[in-house]
Amino acid sequence: MCGRFTLSQPAEAIASTFQLSLIPELAPRYNIAPTQPVPTILSEGDRRRFQMLRWGLIPSWAKDASMGAKLINARAETVAEKPAFRSAFRRRRCLVVADGFYEWQLQKSKKQPFYFRLQDGQPFAFAGLWETWQAPDGEKVDSCTLLTTTANSVLRSVHDRMPVILKPEDYNQWLDPQTQEPEQLKSLLQPYSSEAMVAYPVSTKVNNPTNESPECIERQPI
Repeated sequence: MCGRFTLSQPAEAIASTFQLSLIPELAPRYNIAPTQPVPTILSEGDRRRFQMLRWGLIPSWAKDASMGAKLINARAETVAEKPAFRSAFRRRRCLVVADGFYEWQLQKSKKQPFYFRLQDGQPFAFAGLWETWQAPDGEKVDSCTLLTTTANSVLRSVHDRMPVILKPEDYNQWLDPQTQEPEQLKSLLQPYSSEAMVAYPVSTKVNNPTNESPECIERQPI
């Protein structure tokens, strides 16, 4: 499961990394939580479009928006079959932009948070799905979920799952709405290289989503 992540890189760096024609308006985020707006990239013809989506996918057939809070993650192994995700998996995929994420390790009587990022500190993309839900009053809500897979060796001692981090060379295939065969897509949903990642313990301040400062990602002794 992935329940918190960060994106503190300058907007210019994000635009360059993901080949966006427009620089998005973004403030540094150190504790992004479910149901909040999250930065994503969608396919729009032969271009990429930046859009903020609500984290927690609301299926088009859901009776109300509260269902999204339970669907912040989708398992890579079953995403093609699950009713809440299978349509979006074929036709509505996105990149969720981040530069790190948190997981918690149970240590005796407490849960110790750890921060995970790439060795080079650069922004990256989680594999995501998106959906549009329409409320009874006509309001439309665009939402998304993050895909997860088995943990690599960096994460394994902390958690048995990790979010799917896509390789840059796979972005176009993941975003391409013409690619709809599950087997073509599932080959992209692998654990990210352990050698390319680092992890370290951080303060329990991150447990509270109202704490939004660089202190959340500072290394702490344990």
